[in-house]
Amino acid sequence: MAGFGNLLGFGLGNRAMSFHAGGRYLVIGLGRTGLPTVDVLRSQGAQVVATDEKDPPTMRDVVSRVEAAGARFCDPAALMTVLPHIDTAVLSPGVPRSGALVRSILAAGIPIISEIEVAYQLCKAPIIAVTGTKGKSTVTALAAHLFAAAGKNVLAGGNIGNALIKEAVSASKDDWVIAEISSFQLESIRDFRPRISVLLNIAPDHLDRYDSMDEYAAAKYRIFENQDRSDIFIGNLEDPRILALYPERGTRRVRAQTLWFTAGGAHRELASLFAYDGTIWRAREPGGDAAQVMRCSDIPLPGTHNVENVLAALSIAFAAGCDPAGLGAAITRFRGMPHRLQTIAEIGGTRYVDDSKATNPAAVIAALHAFAGGLVLIAGGKSKRTDFRQMGQAISARAKSVVLFGEAADEIAASIAGPPIERASSMDDAVVRAARAAQAGDVVLLSPGCASFDMFDSAEHRGDVFAACVQALGAVARA
Repeated sequence: MAGFGNLLGFGLGNRAMSFHAGGRYLVIGLGRTGLPTVDVLRSQGAQVVATDEKDPPTMRDVVSRVEAAGARFCDPAALMTVLPHIDTAVLSPGVPRSGALVRSILAAGIPIISEIEVAYQLCKAPIIAVTGTKGKSTVTALAAHLFAAAGKNVLAGGNIGNALIKEAVSASKDDWVIAEISSFQLESIRDFRPRISVLLNIAPDHLDRYDSMDEYAAAKYRIFENQDRSDIFIGNLEDPRILALYPERGTRRVRAQTLWFTAGGAHRELASLFAYDGTIWRAREPGGDAAQVMRCSDIPLPGTHNVENVLAALSIAFAAGCDPAGLGAAITRFRGMPHRLQTIAEIGGTRYVDDSKATNPAAVIAALHAFAGGLVLIAGGKSKRTDFRQMGQAISARAKSVVLFGEAADEIAASIAGPPIERASSMDDAVVRAARAAQAGDVVLLSPGCASFDMFDSAEHRGDVFAACVQALGAVARA
């Protein structure tokens, strides 16, 4: 375990396996990760074949883009004729390893890696990798904000919205790359080794992809598996599955130097950064003298969960050698992320908040505790084999009224006892119903707790539709 006092000066270069420019790659899945992967691989001189199992009529523009990059598109039905000419397959995170297509590639003896593995091979800059069930995007964006405020060159990528491989290939050795990393991306790493890895929390999610919480946690743990003593692991002591990684508390050892943070009081003596008595403190050594960083009341993001996010981002900044002076002030200038407790409008005294990126119960529970007063919740979507009982208890305690939509509406409703529940057929219907249930001073909160793909293209699309419906409601109110 390390304190902030003895971390400066650790080696910054990635020791990546070499990238072979003449390599023959198969890119599987052509969405927001796969297409940039095709572009970058071709730009680096690789031979590329790309495939996707989506319906052919929906793929015309995608195929054109693949061919424009100098790559070849192969229909999955014809893939077996191509495999003898492939060295490595690159799997997009949305494509499960359990699928028949992936199994056939593995059976052919072709190694499968993720896009972040290729990014690691190409990146000249040190990589900071952030994972967890909730808070990843906020911590990634906030850490990048702090690095910029401290005068460091920084690029942010990964699951935050732009593929890591695009940022990695453009980074110089004098830059930092901060990456939001999902469990799906970690499934197919081989040598991926961030200089700093961060594990925020592990709560039930993606159980439509993983057979158990242990399997899901094991995927998250891969973020530190290739690190050694020249690297740094940052963990949240408030999460029992992460606390178990603390030296002498668990059987799974982290080989990297470790830094710990906590927003609670139970493990403050173990932490290098902690919140206590409404203040964030930084200890040079765990259990030693601590210096004040900032007041929690100065954090511009709502909710106690954002105190944890700030602690994580500050831990990253301190571990990377950012000058402590001014970091607290920089946090007060951070305005948050779209679709994460984002205020859209206030209409008739009612505040409308978009938290569409809350795609699991843990995120909804955190959002519910971010507001005082009357709360009308809009929730629902596509279930991920999630247990909604704890979310239902929080809704029952915190919400005055609930509007549900999507495939999981009945399942969520069964977990709620107390507040009235309405069903909505669309987002527009949900917003209208929520507005009727709200009074001046209330908050209408979209915090779905589910995936978006039953009704929307993405969580971002869902949030954009919500915002449009709210704006339309406001226009009617002003008329």
